[in-house]
Amino acid sequence: MSHTSLMIDALKRQLKAKAVTYAELGRRIGLSEPSVKRMFARRSFTLERLEQVLEVVGMDFAELAQAATDAPQLISQLTYAQEEEIIGDTKLLVVAVAALNQIPVEEIVAVYRVSVAETVKYLLRLDRIGFLTLLPNNRVKLLVSRTFSWIPNGPIQTWFRQEASGDYLDTRFAGSHELMRLVSVMLSPRSTKALLERLKQVADEFSQQHQDDARLPYEQRHSITFLLAARPWMPEAFKALLR
Repeated sequence: MSHTSLMIDALKRQLKAKAVTYAELGRRIGLSEPSVKRMFARRSFTLERLEQVLEVVGMDFAELAQAATDAPQLISQLTYAQEEEIIGDTKLLVVAVAALNQIPVEEIVAVYRVSVAETVKYLLRLDRIGFLTLLPNNRVKLLVSRTFSWIPNGPIQTWFRQEASGDYLDTRFAGSHELMRLVSVMLSPRSTKALLERLKQVADEFSQQHQDDARLPYEQRHSITFLLAARPWMPEAFKALLR
């Protein structure tokens, strides 16, 4: 994780510790709540804005940098062996994904065919792996960062392509919570790089919304899978016509 990301995360922890919501922060620095959310999701601050936020939390830049340095390092990816262990047991995978979505044990048991004892057993395995810390009363503290991702072409992404991608794409994407856009364009290397950076920002914003909505009761949230993909590609039918 970059030093900038560490400092922004430290700043968010300070806001939470002082019970300053995004809405309250926006009111005090002259921004709307959505603008504050975008600023944190994109991790894009002018020096003037950063100084304003630091004033709200009662810190200076040196104190923020120290707080970022002292913070525990969250993991952004598991090892190949850890992913293999998780994907090797379907119930373990279910509990891992549920933990990522901050679903409590009682809701996991209510939704899936696993007992409380089984769920706790799998949480203990995830604790041993270093994915989370199991706290008293079966509460969970994630040890993965907000921008956590599975290994590209690793065990879990490979499983998704083999087992889930066909099912995932086998829909008209016409429902109220569905959307698909297929866009094929020709770009320069510079524009392609800018596009990929923007897609990463969108993924970060998606993760931030997940964190914000995790405070809501389980019944007010629903599962949604967001797939971002971009690569040089031409349909085989097009290739067949190339000279």
